[in-house]
Amino acid sequence: MIEAFINYLRYEKRYSNKTAESYQIDILQFLCFIQNEFNIQELLPVKHEHIRAFVVQLVHDNNKASSIKRKISALKSFYKYNQKIGTINANPADKINTPKIPERLPKFVEQHKLIHLLDESDKYFTKENSYDNLQEKLLIDILYSTGIRRQELINLQWKDVNFDTNQIKVTGKGNKQRLIPIGMELSKSLQSFYTIQSNKYKNSTIEPYVFLIKEGKQLYPNYVYRIVKVHIGNCSTAEKKSPHVLRHSFATHMSNNGAKLNDIKELLGHTSLASTQIYTHNTIEQLKEIYKIAHPKA
Repeated sequence: MIEAFINYLRYEKRYSNKTAESYQIDILQFLCFIQNEFNIQELLPVKHEHIRAFVVQLVHDNNKASSIKRKISALKSFYKYNQKIGTINANPADKINTPKIPERLPKFVEQHKLIHLLDESDKYFTKENSYDNLQEKLLIDILYSTGIRRQELINLQWKDVNFDTNQIKVTGKGNKQRLIPIGMELSKSLQSFYTIQSNKYKNSTIEPYVFLIKEGKQLYPNYVYRIVKVHIGNCSTAEKKSPHVLRHSFATHMSNNGAKLNDIKELLGHTSLASTQIYTHNTIEQLKEIYKIAHPKA
Protein backbone atom coordinates (compact mmCIF):
# COMPACT_ATOMS: atom_id res chain seq x y z
CA MET A 1 0.00 0.00 0.00
CA ILE A 2 2.74 2.46 0.98
CA GLU A 3 4.90 1.26 -1.91
CA ALA A 4 2.09 1.91 -4.41
CA PHE A 5 1.67 5.43 -3.02
CA ILE A 6 5.42 6.17 -3.25
CA ASN A 7 5.47 4.93 -6.86
CA TYR A 8 2.49 7.20 -7.57
CA LEU A 9 4.44 10.18 -6.17
CA ARG A 10 7.55 9.34 -8.19
CA TYR A 11 6.06 8.42 -11.56
CA GLU A 12 2.73 10.26 -11.75
CA LYS A 13 3.22 13.30 -9.53
CA ARG A 14 6.92 13.55 -10.51
CA TYR A 15 8.13 14.10 -6.95
CA SER A 16 11.87 13.98 -6.41
CA ASN A 17 13.35 10.83 -4.89
CA LYS A 18 14.29 12.82 -1.79
CA THR A 19 10.71 14.00 -1.20
CA ALA A 20 9.24 10.56 -1.91
CA GLU A 21 11.67 8.94 0.53
CA SER A 22 10.91 11.54 3.20
CA TYR A 23 7.16 10.93 2.79
CA GLN A 24 7.72 7.18 3.09
CA ILE A 25 9.66 7.63 6.34
CA ASP A 26 6.95 9.96 7.70
CA ILE A 27 4.16 7.49 6.93
CA LEU A 28 6.08 4.59 8.48
CA GLN A 29 6.69 6.71 11.57
CA PHE A 30 2.94 7.36 11.84
CA LEU A 31 2.19 3.65 11.39
CA CYS A 32 4.60 2.85 14.23
CA PHE A 33 2.87 5.46 16.40
CA ILE A 34 -0.67 4.12 15.92
CA GLN A 35 0.52 0.54 16.45
CA ASN A 36 2.13 1.43 19.77
CA GLU A 37 -0.44 3.93 21.04
CA PHE A 38 -3.75 2.59 19.70
CA ASN A 39 -2.98 -0.99 18.71
CA ILE A 40 -4.06 -0.15 15.15
CA GLN A 41 -2.04 -2.35 12.80
CA GLU A 42 -2.98 -0.77 9.45
CA LEU A 43 -3.14 2.75 8.08
CA LEU A 44 -6.61 2.77 6.54
CA PRO A 45 -8.85 2.44 9.66
CA VAL A 46 -7.32 5.64 11.05
CA LYS A 47 -9.49 8.54 12.23
CA HIS A 48 -8.92 12.25 12.61
CA GLU A 49 -8.18 11.96 16.33
CA HIS A 50 -5.35 9.47 15.74
CA ILE A 51 -3.54 11.87 13.42
CA ARG A 52 -4.17 14.71 15.85
CA ALA A 53 -2.60 12.64 18.66
CA PHE A 54 0.41 12.01 16.41
CA VAL A 55 0.85 15.76 15.82
CA VAL A 56 0.57 16.46 19.55
CA GLN A 57 3.30 13.89 20.18
CA LEU A 58 5.54 15.47 17.54
CA VAL A 59 5.13 18.87 19.20
CA HIS A 60 5.79 17.34 22.62
CA ASP A 61 9.01 15.77 21.25
CA ASN A 62 10.19 19.23 20.10
CA ASN A 63 10.12 18.49 16.37
CA LYS A 64 10.65 21.58 14.21
CA ALA A 65 7.52 23.21 12.80
CA SER A 66 8.82 22.60 9.26
CA SER A 67 9.28 18.89 10.01
CA ILE A 68 5.76 18.57 11.47
CA LYS A 69 4.34 20.41 8.47
CA ARG A 70 5.99 17.93 6.08
CA LYS A 71 4.72 14.91 8.05
CA ILE A 72 1.15 16.27 7.96
CA SER A 73 1.54 16.92 4.24
CA ALA A 74 2.72 13.32 3.74
CA LEU A 75 -0.33 11.95 5.56
CA LYS A 76 -2.73 14.25 3.73
CA SER A 77 -1.26 13.15 0.39
CA PHE A 78 -1.35 9.47 1.37
CA TYR A 79 -5.01 9.52 2.38
CA LYS A 80 -5.97 11.70 -0.60
CA TYR A 81 -4.38 9.07 -2.85
CA ASN A 82 -6.36 6.30 -1.11
CA GLN A 83 -9.53 8.36 -1.46
CA LYS A 84 -8.79 8.72 -5.16
CA ILE A 85 -8.38 4.96 -5.72
CA GLY A 86 -11.47 4.19 -3.63
CA THR A 87 -9.98 2.42 -0.60
CA ILE A 88 -11.41 5.07 1.79
CA ASN A 89 -14.36 7.46 1.56
CA ALA A 90 -13.02 10.44 3.53
CA ASN A 91 -9.58 11.85 4.22
CA PRO A 92 -8.95 11.72 8.02
CA ALA A 93 -6.10 14.24 7.68
CA ASP A 94 -8.21 16.92 5.98
CA LYS A 95 -9.03 18.91 9.12
CA ILE A 96 -5.55 18.74 10.63
CA ASN A 97 -4.05 22.21 10.91
CA THR A 98 -0.38 22.64 10.07
CA PRO A 99 1.75 24.68 12.48
CA LYS A 100 2.78 28.14 11.36
CA ILE A 101 6.44 28.39 10.43
CA PRO A 102 8.05 31.70 11.38
CA GLU A 103 9.21 33.53 8.26
CA ARG A 104 12.98 33.65 8.11
CA LEU A 105 15.11 35.69 5.76
CA PRO A 106 17.34 33.52 3.60
CA LYS A 107 20.98 33.28 4.65
CA PHE A 108 23.47 34.51 2.08
CA VAL A 109 27.13 35.43 1.71
CA GLU A 110 28.01 39.02 0.87
CA GLN A 111 28.65 39.62 -2.83
CA HIS A 112 32.18 41.02 -2.46
CA LYS A 113 33.28 38.00 -0.40
CA LEU A 114 32.15 35.46 -3.01
CA ILE A 115 33.69 37.49 -5.83
CA HIS A 116 36.96 37.63 -3.88
CA LEU A 117 36.87 33.86 -3.26
CA LEU A 118 36.53 33.14 -6.99
CA ASP A 119 38.87 35.87 -8.24
CA GLU A 120 41.64 34.96 -5.78
CA SER A 121 41.19 31.22 -6.18
CA ASP A 122 44.92 30.47 -5.89
CA LYS A 123 44.78 31.53 -2.24
CA TYR A 124 41.82 29.34 -1.33
CA PHE A 125 41.87 26.29 -3.59
CA THR A 126 45.19 24.85 -2.47
CA LYS A 127 45.05 21.08 -2.77
CA GLU A 128 48.13 19.38 -4.20
CA ASN A 129 46.06 17.98 -7.06
CA SER A 130 45.42 20.81 -9.54
CA TYR A 131 42.48 18.91 -11.09
CA ASP A 132 40.71 18.81 -7.72
CA ASN A 133 41.29 22.54 -7.25
CA LEU A 134 39.83 23.30 -10.67
CA GLN A 135 36.80 21.07 -10.10
CA GLU A 136 36.08 22.56 -6.66
CA LYS A 137 36.36 26.14 -7.92
CA LEU A 138 34.04 25.38 -10.85
CA LEU A 139 31.57 23.67 -8.53
CA ILE A 140 31.37 26.79 -6.32
CA ASP A 141 31.28 29.06 -9.38
CA ILE A 142 28.38 27.24 -11.03
CA LEU A 143 26.32 27.07 -7.84
CA TYR A 144 26.75 30.80 -7.27
CA SER A 145 26.57 31.91 -10.94
CA THR A 146 23.39 29.96 -11.76
CA GLY A 147 21.57 29.43 -8.46
CA ILE A 148 20.95 25.76 -9.22
CA ARG A 149 20.14 23.29 -6.46
CA ARG A 150 22.67 20.77 -5.19
CA GLN A 151 20.93 17.81 -6.89
CA GLU A 152 20.65 19.77 -10.14
CA LEU A 153 24.41 20.31 -10.05
CA ILE A 154 25.04 16.61 -9.34
CA ASN A 155 22.83 15.60 -12.29
CA LEU A 156 24.36 18.11 -14.75
CA GLN A 157 25.83 16.31 -17.78
CA TRP A 158 28.13 17.59 -20.52
CA LYS A 159 25.31 17.25 -23.06
CA ASP A 160 23.43 19.87 -20.99
CA VAL A 161 26.17 22.47 -21.50
CA ASN A 162 25.95 24.53 -24.71
CA PHE A 163 29.23 26.35 -25.33
CA ASP A 164 27.89 28.05 -28.48
CA THR A 165 25.01 29.80 -26.71
CA ASN A 166 26.65 29.95 -23.25
CA GLN A 167 23.84 28.28 -21.39
CA ILE A 168 23.09 25.12 -19.43
CA LYS A 169 19.97 22.97 -19.41
CA VAL A 170 18.94 22.02 -15.88
CA THR A 171 16.48 19.31 -14.86
CA GLY A 172 14.78 20.42 -11.65
CA LYS A 173 12.01 19.26 -9.37
CA GLY A 174 9.34 17.17 -11.07
CA ASN A 175 11.75 16.65 -14.01
CA LYS A 176 10.99 20.17 -15.22
CA GLN A 177 13.73 21.56 -17.44
CA ARG A 178 14.92 25.14 -17.73
CA LEU A 179 17.70 26.99 -19.56
CA ILE A 180 20.08 29.16 -17.55
CA PRO A 181 22.62 31.54 -19.13
CA ILE A 182 26.23 31.47 -18.00
CA GLY A 183 28.89 34.17 -18.38
CA MET A 184 31.60 34.00 -21.01
CA GLU A 185 34.32 33.52 -18.38
CA LEU A 186 32.52 30.57 -16.76
CA SER A 187 31.82 29.08 -20.19
CA LYS A 188 35.53 29.20 -21.08
CA SER A 189 36.44 27.65 -17.71
CA LEU A 190 34.01 24.81 -18.36
CA GLN A 191 35.44 24.24 -21.84
CA SER A 192 38.94 24.08 -20.41
CA PHE A 193 37.80 21.72 -17.66
CA TYR A 194 36.11 19.45 -20.22
CA THR A 195 39.42 19.08 -22.07
CA ILE A 196 41.36 18.42 -18.87
CA GLN A 197 38.80 15.89 -17.65
CA SER A 198 38.79 14.08 -21.02
CA ASN A 199 42.57 13.74 -20.90
CA LYS A 200 42.54 12.62 -17.27
CA TYR A 201 40.10 9.80 -17.95
CA LYS A 202 41.03 9.03 -21.59
CA ASN A 203 41.80 5.39 -20.76
CA SER A 204 38.81 4.92 -18.46
CA THR A 205 35.07 4.53 -18.79
CA ILE A 206 33.43 7.39 -16.92
CA GLU A 207 29.89 8.57 -16.31
CA PRO A 208 28.73 11.55 -18.44
CA TYR A 209 28.45 14.08 -15.61
CA VAL A 210 30.27 17.41 -15.47
CA PHE A 211 31.53 16.76 -11.95
CA LEU A 212 32.91 13.38 -10.89
CA ILE A 213 34.50 11.73 -7.90
CA LYS A 214 37.94 10.13 -8.39
CA GLU A 215 36.55 6.84 -9.73
CA GLY A 216 34.87 8.69 -12.61
CA LYS A 217 31.43 8.33 -11.07
CA GLN A 218 28.69 10.83 -10.27
CA LEU A 219 29.10 13.06 -7.22
CA TYR A 220 27.09 12.31 -4.08
CA PRO A 221 25.30 15.00 -1.99
CA ASN A 222 27.66 14.98 1.01
CA TYR A 223 30.67 15.51 -1.27
CA VAL A 224 29.14 18.74 -2.57
CA TYR A 225 28.17 19.83 0.95
CA ARG A 226 31.70 19.32 2.28
CA ILE A 227 33.31 21.27 -0.58
CA VAL A 228 30.92 24.20 -0.16
CA LYS A 229 31.27 24.23 3.63
CA VAL A 230 35.06 24.45 3.43
CA HIS A 231 35.17 27.26 0.86
CA ILE A 232 32.36 29.40 2.29
CA GLY A 233 34.21 29.06 5.58
CA ASN A 234 37.32 30.45 3.85
CA CYS A 235 35.60 33.65 2.79
CA SER A 236 32.82 34.23 5.31
CA THR A 237 31.88 33.87 8.97
CA ALA A 238 28.29 32.98 7.97
CA GLU A 239 26.74 30.44 10.32
CA LYS A 240 25.21 28.40 7.50
CA LYS A 241 27.62 27.07 4.88
CA SER A 242 25.50 24.81 2.69
CA PRO A 243 25.04 24.65 -1.12
CA HIS A 244 21.62 26.26 -0.62
CA VAL A 245 23.32 29.34 0.83
CA LEU A 246 24.94 29.87 -2.59
CA ARG A 247 21.49 29.59 -4.19
CA HIS A 248 20.21 32.19 -1.71
CA SER A 249 23.24 34.37 -2.45
CA PHE A 250 22.63 34.15 -6.21
CA ALA A 251 18.99 35.24 -5.85
CA THR A 252 19.70 37.95 -3.27
CA HIS A 253 22.51 39.51 -5.31
CA MET A 254 20.39 39.36 -8.50
CA SER A 255 17.57 41.16 -6.67
CA ASN A 256 19.92 43.72 -5.10
CA ASN A 257 21.39 44.48 -8.54
CA GLY A 258 18.02 45.20 -10.12
CA ALA A 259 16.82 41.89 -11.60
CA LYS A 260 13.04 41.57 -11.86
CA LEU A 261 11.39 39.15 -9.45
CA ASN A 262 9.75 37.16 -12.24
CA ASP A 263 13.12 36.68 -13.99
CA ILE A 264 14.70 35.41 -10.76
CA LYS A 265 11.74 33.05 -10.37
CA GLU A 266 12.37 31.56 -13.82
CA LEU A 267 16.11 31.16 -13.21
CA LEU A 268 15.54 29.45 -9.85
CA GLY A 269 12.88 27.14 -11.27
CA HIS A 270 10.23 28.22 -8.77
CA THR A 271 6.64 27.38 -9.67
CA SER A 272 5.24 30.16 -7.49
CA LEU A 273 6.29 33.80 -7.25
CA ALA A 274 5.66 33.60 -3.49
CA SER A 275 8.72 31.35 -3.14
CA THR A 276 10.87 34.00 -4.81
CA GLN A 277 9.57 37.01 -2.88
CA ILE A 278 11.74 36.23 0.16
CA TYR A 279 14.70 37.49 -1.88
CA THR A 280 13.36 41.04 -2.11
CA HIS A 281 14.74 41.83 1.37
CA ASN A 282 17.39 44.53 1.54
CA THR A 283 20.78 44.29 3.21
CA ILE A 284 21.46 46.73 6.05
CA GLU A 285 23.92 48.57 3.78
CA GLN A 286 21.19 49.14 1.21
CA LEU A 287 18.74 50.30 3.86
CA LYS A 288 21.30 52.84 5.09
CA GLU A 289 21.76 54.15 1.55
CA ILE A 290 17.99 54.37 1.01
CA TYR A 291 17.66 56.17 4.35
CA LYS A 292 20.36 58.70 3.43
CA ILE A 293 18.70 59.46 0.10
CA ALA A 294 15.07 59.45 1.20
CA HIS A 295 14.95 60.87 4.73
CA PRO A 296 15.16 64.67 5.17
CA LYS A 297 16.98 64.37 8.50
CA ALA A 298 19.59 61.86 7.33
